[in-house]
Amino acid sequence: MNTAPHVPRWLTDEEQRVWRAYLHATTLLEDHLDRQLQRDAGMPHVYYGLLVGLAEAPRRRLRMTELARKAKITRSRLSHAVARLEKNGWVRREDCPSDKRGQFAVLTEEGQEVLRRTAPGHVEAVRQAMFDRLSPEQQKTLGEIMQIIAEGLEPDEAGADLPWLR
Repeated sequence: MNTAPHVPRWLTDEEQRVWRAYLHATTLLEDHLDRQLQRDAGMPHVYYGLLVGLAEAPRRRLRMTELARKAKITRSRLSHAVARLEKNGWVRREDCPSDKRGQFAVLTEEGQEVLRRTAPGHVEAVRQAMFDRLSPEQQKTLGEIMQIIAEGLEPDEAGADLPWLR
């Protein structure tokens, strides 16, 4: 039986530099996108992502649990967001006929129109903040790196402690 205390694997100076640069860049990027969407559509980036998820779904509808999974947010946070989107007339809820406890979120025509108007400015903000600053090779490398990180943080096994399962 090993009773030796666990020794932390501290980050090297270079790892610390990379980690802090990542945190700084992602915080600034999320803030940039939130400000653009608030200015152009009066919604935060997470709400825009929910509308996009619904727009891409068959018949512009998803079970609430599936929408939470796609958005990577808790069901509680999703419920609050959908309530706000309903208030704006951009989303409506429908009961699931096969499951009395289940509900669908459905993108309305008004929600589709908000996306149509907002998407060009959002895509330009993303392009300007990220893709215009990177070479095609850097874009490919960044995509590969982010895929590796995402796969490591989203295990397939049942019972994983993931926010959208709470």
